[in-house]
Amino acid sequence: MIINRHRLSNGLTIVHSPFPGTQMVAVNILYKVGSRDEDPDHSGFAHLFEHLMFGGSQNIPNFDMPLQLASGDNNAFTTPDYTNYYETVPAANVETCFWLESDRMRSLAFTPESLQIQRGVVMEEFRKNYLNVPYGDLMHLICALSYKHHPYRWPTIGRELSHIEHATMPQVKDFFFRYYNPDNAILSVVGNISFDETVRLAEKWFGDIRRTSPPKLPIAPEPPQQRQRRMTVKRPVPQSVLVMTFHLPKRLTEEYHTCDMITDVLGRNASSRLVKRLTIDRKVFTSVFSQVSEHLDTGLLEIFGFLSDDVDMKTAEESVWHELELLKRDDVDNHELEAVKNKYLTTYEVQNCDYLKRAQSLAFFEMLGDVNFMERDVEIYAGITPTTFAKVCRKTLTKKNSSVLWYMKS
Repeated sequence: MIINRHRLSNGLTIVHSPFPGTQMVAVNILYKVGSRDEDPDHSGFAHLFEHLMFGGSQNIPNFDMPLQLASGDNNAFTTPDYTNYYETVPAANVETCFWLESDRMRSLAFTPESLQIQRGVVMEEFRKNYLNVPYGDLMHLICALSYKHHPYRWPTIGRELSHIEHATMPQVKDFFFRYYNPDNAILSVVGNISFDETVRLAEKWFGDIRRTSPPKLPIAPEPPQQRQRRMTVKRPVPQSVLVMTFHLPKRLTEEYHTCDMITDVLGRNASSRLVKRLTIDRKVFTSVFSQVSEHLDTGLLEIFGFLSDDVDMKTAEESVWHELELLKRDDVDNHELEAVKNKYLTTYEVQNCDYLKRAQSLAFFEMLGDVNFMERDVEIYAGITPTTFAKVCRKTLTKKNSSVLWYMKS
């Protein structure tokens, strides 16, 4: 894969990869701001801005209309570590994307009407998905239990509904001018467009935006966990849920990749251990899965199990710990690991055949500090041995590194 990089004088980073097999272009802009950058008393602002950025700029009151006229599509998403905006458009109309993205970076329209509308949208999303639905508070509880210092202790929607409800225009402007700057952004472009043309359009539309580099809020590090944390709650839900989390090493380490493989061995599909042994065979759970959170700082290995009606929570937890102990005893062989490794290789190849996914991956790895790591990622997975796997299991899957939530049906 060809990967090109360029940086404008104002600090905007450009990453580009040609994709001549399509007549389309993906234009992706990643801002290095997420919920980890928020004030604990003013949370939810990163997600709020995901919506505000579609409220129009001073020169373009309706962001979607020009893109629709150019036969394009767009969307965005927010994570704890960054906010991502993207468009796909026919190559002949790609300059529309550069114009739109540069104008809202340069001159987002801060109108009371836009703030009121988008604040209402986010508040309704908070109520619908986190307050007025079964299991809605689950992620708030998990984050607060697993983190005591780092801003990962609240989800991207925010700590409290009131933080968005009472967001003021000065607070919103301060957040924008602190983080939505060229030197805090990565522009990734993939598709039927040359590197020279990408740089030319970036210089034309972004080159005169002033570099600001305002100070970012300090982020409290999360110290290593020294003892198990536990919480039990009762809620009017259909099933009780067992949640177990373990802190991870940082994303670019081999240990992180191994932890990602651990979740595949445990609970990603029907052949995974927890699924086969505790759902299909023993029927401890009706469903179970595991995953890793892909954070800049220390993330989490997470296990979720929805209990069968006749199983008590203590038995369910002991069953999971038994399976984790087996992993620590060199219980995984090459055959089991090879099946997981093949999945990573397939996923990597499939994503590289999608110009939008490639653009988003380029921006993500550039944010991590090494865009070329994108290609080495799958090589690290391929090199993990049963010995390495067991060693990381013994280091990570310990009780003192765990947080356990009993989310009980009332």
